[in-house]
Amino acid sequence: MSKAYKDHLGRPIVAVTGMGVITSLGQGLDDNWAALTGGVSGIHKITRFPTDALSTRISGTVDFIEIPAENAVERSYAMARETTLEALAQAGLSGDFNGPLFLAAPPIEPEWNARFELADRSPPSSQPGDAYNRFLAAMRQKADPTFHEAVLFGSISERLADRFGTRGLPVTLSTACASGATAIQLGVEAIRQGRTDRALTVATDGSVSAEALIRFSLLSALSTQNEPPEKASKPFTKDRDGFVIAEGAATLVLESLEAAVARGARIYSILKGCGEKADLFHRTRSSPDGGPAIATIRAALADAGIDEAGIGYINAHGTSTPENDKMEYLSMSAVFGERLPSIPVSSNKSMIGHTLTAAGAVEAVFSLQTMLSGTLPPTINYQNPDPAIVLDVVPNVKRSQQVTAVLSNSFGFGGQNASLVMTAEPA
Repeated sequence: MSKAYKDHLGRPIVAVTGMGVITSLGQGLDDNWAALTGGVSGIHKITRFPTDALSTRISGTVDFIEIPAENAVERSYAMARETTLEALAQAGLSGDFNGPLFLAAPPIEPEWNARFELADRSPPSSQPGDAYNRFLAAMRQKADPTFHEAVLFGSISERLADRFGTRGLPVTLSTACASGATAIQLGVEAIRQGRTDRALTVATDGSVSAEALIRFSLLSALSTQNEPPEKASKPFTKDRDGFVIAEGAATLVLESLEAAVARGARIYSILKGCGEKADLFHRTRSSPDGGPAIATIRAALADAGIDEAGIGYINAHGTSTPENDKMEYLSMSAVFGERLPSIPVSSNKSMIGHTLTAAGAVEAVFSLQTMLSGTLPPTINYQNPDPAIVLDVVPNVKRSQQVTAVLSNSFGFGGQNASLVMTAEPA
């Protein structure tokens, strides 16, 4: 392999040759980017299920894609399928993909309405208190393929593998809010290690349900500012009160730069570096000193062979929760020091909400588009800045500015931290 196709550590350079995205702003990269840079919010009142008794009644649900059954697996699969179709078309690839699939998918369980329906048709049991035995008996009596599909964690990746002709056993992963970035990292590593010339990395999450809202509300993680919905997500402000749960998906086609050039593919950007570190501080809270997040960012920069001065824009995790925004700011301050206030740092979540499992990949797509378009998306709802967080958040209105290196952060529950460094196409 020519040195032109190797990075600073002698590994194959990894290029992005195709992208696809779906969020509450719409389907496809063009519609999403127009809305995102226009400061449009996709957050709205929930209509999928009753919310009268819930403290949070808003979300960034994706309700415009037809699915054969109303459950999270079908919704997540449909979004993953559509973003993959878009990414492959952009990459100019057809037929069998012939490379590995790395999928980030939500760790979902059957929704309560499905469980109740199954319980209603369960036969009398000698152990009436044993719900599991009753469910098994009902399934034996009358098979329910839809319900069965909805309880299999790996079913989404299996269906994607069949649909797009990926190679080998598809990998399904869940690393909380870092999942999308982790899927991309696995694709990068597969190419760097010489195991493949291309990888399909997908992240999807269609798991918004009443139960999800209740669980996150019990953690005091969700915003309760329901009116108006589009004003609820306000990262880095003094009056932020929690994140807005949302849905979405994104797909990236990754190829070795050498293979992509050889087939005449358009190179959209380079996946330059990946960093990940675990945080053992708490099951849901991040370490308040930001230590693991600091180490994650530094690991991504080192992996990319770029120092702090090389980053021109940061796509922040920016959840709009009081604690996480503060921790992320402290982490970025430790890494970038006095230069941080001069680096544009915006949060896509102010408009699309927190897409959970999909967030790292969705925000990676938007980070790449930032470099390609020379436009920085804004952080909307930035009317009351937090004086303890001194950042250029590209407040409320997009900005024209060319950048050639971007850092994208994803810091998740359970101590899952991942950062990506992306750069413009090399000359």
